[in-house]
Amino acid sequence: MFFQTAGIEVALWIPPLVAFVISFFTSMGGVSGAFLLLPFQMSFLGYTTPSVSATNQLFNIVAIPSGVYRYWREGRMVWPLTWVVVAGTLPGVFIGAFVRVSYLPNPKYFKLFAAAVLFYIGLKIVRDLAKKKPNNADKANSEDRFQEIVRRQRSKITDQELANSAFSTVKVTHFNLKRLGYTFYDENFDVSFLGVFTLSFIVGIVGGIYGIGGGSIIAPFFVTFFGLPVYTVAGAALMGTFVTSIAGVTFYQVLAPLYPNVAVAPDWLLGILFGIGGMAGMYLGARCQKFVPSKAIKSMLATIIIFTAAKYVAESFGY
Repeated sequence: MFFQTAGIEVALWIPPLVAFVISFFTSMGGVSGAFLLLPFQMSFLGYTTPSVSATNQLFNIVAIPSGVYRYWREGRMVWPLTWVVVAGTLPGVFIGAFVRVSYLPNPKYFKLFAAAVLFYIGLKIVRDLAKKKPNNADKANSEDRFQEIVRRQRSKITDQELANSAFSTVKVTHFNLKRLGYTFYDENFDVSFLGVFTLSFIVGIVGGIYGIGGGSIIAPFFVTFFGLPVYTVAGAALMGTFVTSIAGVTFYQVLAPLYPNVAVAPDWLLGILFGIGGMAGMYLGARCQKFVPSKAIKSMLATIIIFTAAKYVAESFGY
């Protein structure tokens, strides 16, 4: 089938299948999978115009609600963190979209930019995974205790129990313009409101350029910079991506008439096909996340991110 805006021809079943596989794994880490769909579209499908970023964000809009629903259903949505992410990334994603269209339309330079961002995130995760845990105890920790309880109760867990009993483990302790705090399996987490907001704003700019909504790459930052457990940030990161992706698609659509010689608006049919596959993948990924050790999730994210970045660099210099 030929997709006119993208200028590519591909079988109808390929976009949803690829999105399903990617989203199943990445949604466990709070990442929608758009950052991997982008190189697939650019490298394998030959879709390299600026509108690929908008199409990626359209995928987020269609796919993400199913994953957020699962995390909410299981009581692992940190809503104050979600709203700070949205407030920070939203203005950033507008700036990023403008930069992408005005200054990075050439796929060669765009791939180098994307590779730099991905390398930084991936290597930061690797460094944190390589750190030895302190001897004091508790650092083997809320994530480990959560996994142990899940392992013990695996055969007994129901959605109702997970939402309404001891498995509903995230409890917000305080939230104001200075600090945000919550508990997760008896471990306290406290972060700076301004720090989260500033980081979200910067990530929003990067995400707007990269076409992943901003919230997607916030999850690795929360895990590595703020030390928050991956089981509690995944839902907030996905929700932030969803909201900012709506803004991103809208902005690209508005910008389109100003750049008549360049494809800027999303390819709606292609984005929806990706989104349908991603919807199923995210729902199942969010449902299965509690059974996967956090170290495995982080290792998977780091491997995929670094591999993608290396591929981008190789392709850029081979242009």
